Amino acid sequence: METLFKFIDWLKLKIKLDSGEHIPPIVYESDIWWISFGKNIGSEINGKSEWFSRPGVILKKLSIGFYLVAPTTSKIHSGNWYVKIRNGKRDSYVCLHQVRTIDYRRLSNKVGQVESSEFIIIKQRFHELYK
Repeated sequence: METLFKFIDWLKLKIKLDSGEHIPPIVYESDIWWISFGKNIGSEINGKSEWFSRPGVILKKLSIGFYLVAPTTSKIHSGNWYVKIRNGKRDSYVCLHQVRTIDYRRLSNKVGQVESSEFIIIKQRFHELYK
């Protein structure tokens, strides 16, 4: 039953995010933003808090207001699907198996930027996994 309430809360937030006038923020590849990823199904990564958000890396700007992103986690992971980055004072792991496209209205606030050397590794690993 708790899961049902979380889905309902997520639907309410999606309605709020979709309504009203919005202006796309200035976004660059390699930015780290809080992104409302939502309440998802099975092994799909969920957002946290009442905003269903977590930090994510902007992998590619597809158009004004539309981006390819990868969520991050602070849980320690290894393997081809994860790339370790430094996010402020803590380590994070970019989850390449959870890449998705999002609209700018899911973005909340910018929290940093991936170092250029780390971003090169993220892009290389992404291309290796999805070629």
